[in-house]
Amino acid sequence: MTGFQKHYIFLSLILVLSSFPLAVTSSKTEAEALLKWKNSLSSSSNSISSWSVTNLKNVCNWTGIICYSTGTVSEINLFDVNLNGTLAQFNFTSFPFLTRYNLKNNKLSGSIPFTIGNLSKLAFLDLSFNFFENIIPSEIGWLTELRYLSLSGNALHGIIPYQLSNLQKVWYLNLGSNYLETPDWSKFSGMPMLTHLDFNLNELTSEFPEFILICPNLTYLDLSLNHFTGPIPELLFTNLAKLKYLILFSNSFEGLLSSNISKLLKLKYLRLGKNQFVGSIPEEIGLVSDLQFIGLYNNSFQGKIPSSIGQLRKLQTLELRMNELNSTIPFRLGFCAKLTYLALAKNSLTGPLPSSLSNLTKISHFYANDNFLSGEILQYFITNWTDLESLSLYNNSFTGKIPPEIGLLTKLVFLYLYKNHLSGLIPPEIGVLKELVDLDLSENKLLGPIPPSIWNLAKLRVLHLFDNNLTGTIPPEIGNLTLLTSLDLRHNKLNGELPGTMSFLANLQRLLLSNNSFTGRIPPEIGNLKF
Repeated sequence: MTGFQKHYIFLSLILVLSSFPLAVTSSKTEAEALLKWKNSLSSSSNSISSWSVTNLKNVCNWTGIICYSTGTVSEINLFDVNLNGTLAQFNFTSFPFLTRYNLKNNKLSGSIPFTIGNLSKLAFLDLSFNFFENIIPSEIGWLTELRYLSLSGNALHGIIPYQLSNLQKVWYLNLGSNYLETPDWSKFSGMPMLTHLDFNLNELTSEFPEFILICPNLTYLDLSLNHFTGPIPELLFTNLAKLKYLILFSNSFEGLLSSNISKLLKLKYLRLGKNQFVGSIPEEIGLVSDLQFIGLYNNSFQGKIPSSIGQLRKLQTLELRMNELNSTIPFRLGFCAKLTYLALAKNSLTGPLPSSLSNLTKISHFYANDNFLSGEILQYFITNWTDLESLSLYNNSFTGKIPPEIGLLTKLVFLYLYKNHLSGLIPPEIGVLKELVDLDLSENKLLGPIPPSIWNLAKLRVLHLFDNNLTGTIPPEIGNLTLLTSLDLRHNKLNGELPGTMSFLANLQRLLLSNNSFTGRIPPEIGNLKF
C-alpha cells in the first residue's frame, strides 16, 4: 500500500467518524444540562424522577429520553407528564443533534427562549397546550430541518414572525388558540411541503393571507375564530385543489360563495359559518361528492337550498340555520341517507316537510324551528327517525295531531313543538321517552288531560305546556319529577287542588300556574321550595 493510499484511508475514516455524534463528551454534557433544567422545575414534576445525578451514565434510560446508538440524545419526549416551570434553564446549545422535542400538554410557562434556534437538527417541535407567553421567537425560523411545529393552546402574543415561512420542509404548522396578531403577510413565502395549517382562535385581522395560496399541498386549513375580512380569493379554489378541510367560521369574510367550490373535489369539511357571506348557495356544491360536513350557518345566504345537495351521499352534517333562505325544503335532501345532523332553523322556509325526509334513518338532530313550515308531522317521519335525540320544530305553522308513534323515539332528549297549530290530545306514548330532559308543547291547541305517563319522566328538567286547552288535574305523581327546574302550565283549563307532593320538586326555579281553574289552598309545602 502506498503512502498516498494510507493517507486517503486515514482521511476517509476521519470523515466517517465525524459524521456521528461525539458521545464520549456530549452525553455527559447533555445529562448535566437536563439535570440543571430539572432542578429549575417545580417539585411536583415527579414524572422525571429517573433523571438523577446518581444515574448520570444512563441518560438513555431516563424517562422521555431516546438516544442514538452512540449514546447522544436524539429525542426528548415529555408529553403530558405534569411538568411545571419554565425553559429559562434549558440549555439548547447542549443538544446539537436533537431531532425531536415534545413538551405537549404540561404546565410550562414563561417565554420560549430565542436560543431554541440552536437546535439545527430538530425535525419535530411540539410545545402546545402549556402556558407559554410573550412572542414567538423569530429564531425558530432557523430550524430549517423542521417538519412538524405546534405552539397551539398557549398565551403567545405579538405578530407571527415571517421567518416561520423559511421552514420549507414543514408539513404541519399549528399556532392556534393563542393571542397572535397580524404580520405583514407579503413577507411570507410559500411553503411547498405544508399540508396542515392552523391559525384558529387568535387576533388576526386583514384579508385572506396571500401566502396560503402558494402552499399547493395544503389539505387542512383552519383560520376560524379570528377577524379576517374580505372575500375568499378565487385562487383558493384553483390553487388549493388538495384541500380536504376548509375551516373559516367566526370571521368577517364576505361576498359570494364561488361556484368554483366545485373544483375542491377532495373537500370533506366545509365550515364557513358566522361570517357575512351573501347571495345564493351555489348549485355546484353538489359536485363535491366527498363532502361530509357543510356548515354555512349565521350568514346572509338567500334564495333556495340547492337541490344538488341531495347528490352528496356521504354528507353527515348540514348546518344552514340563521340565514335568509326562502324556499321549500328540496325533496332530494332526503337522498342524503347518512345525515345525522340537519339544521335549517331561523330562515324563511315554507311548505311541508317533504316525504323523502323519512329516508333519513340515521338522523339524530333535526332543527327546523323559526320558519314558515306547514302541514302535518306525519307518522312515517317518526317511525324512521328512531335515532333522534333532538327534534326542534317550534315557531312554525304545523297542524294536525302529534302522532302516537312519537313513543318510538326512545333516544329523544329534547322535544320542542311549541308555537304551532297542533291539536288533539297529547299522546300518552310520550311517557315512554325516558331520556327526555326538555318537553315543550306550549302555544298550540292541545286539549284533554296531561297524560299520567308524563309524570314518570324522571329525567325531565323542563315541562312547558302553557297556552293550550288542557283540562284535568295535577296528580300527586308530579312529585316524581325531582329534577324539574321549570314548570309552566299557565293559560289552560286545569282544575282541582295542587298536590302537596310539589314540595318534592327541590330543583324548581320557575313555577307558572296562572290562568287556570285551580281550587283549594296553596299547599304550605310549596313554601319550602327555593326559587
